[in-house]
Amino acid sequence: MLWLVRCARGKAAEADRLFQRKLGEGRRCDQRLDVNLSERITVDPEQCGGKPCIRGMRIRVKDILEMLGSGMTDADILVEFPCLEAADLRAAQLYAARLTDHTVLRSA
Repeated sequence: MLWLVRCARGKAAEADRLFQRKLGEGRRCDQRLDVNLSERITVDPEQCGGKPCIRGMRIRVKDILEMLGSGMTDADILVEFPCLEAADLRAAQLYAARLTDHTVLRSA
């Protein structure tokens, strides 16, 4: 799992350019991206054991969250997975946030 924590030092400039290009010209990294979860997050019982994945690919939401949690930047992930877009990373985070937002019932 070295690729999860590897930070490509020689590719830092390339990663920044790729990230900016995927965000679009004139758009800043900290601007909110419009994310449509139904387009970005898919669940197929025949793929990855029915776990939520990114756009039907075999990249699970869990994988994205683990990479972000391990300290990889968005740019690092986009270099490692050129098929992903910045909005996919936001969708994974939004999906996880919504999944954990539920009412907790306590018994007396």
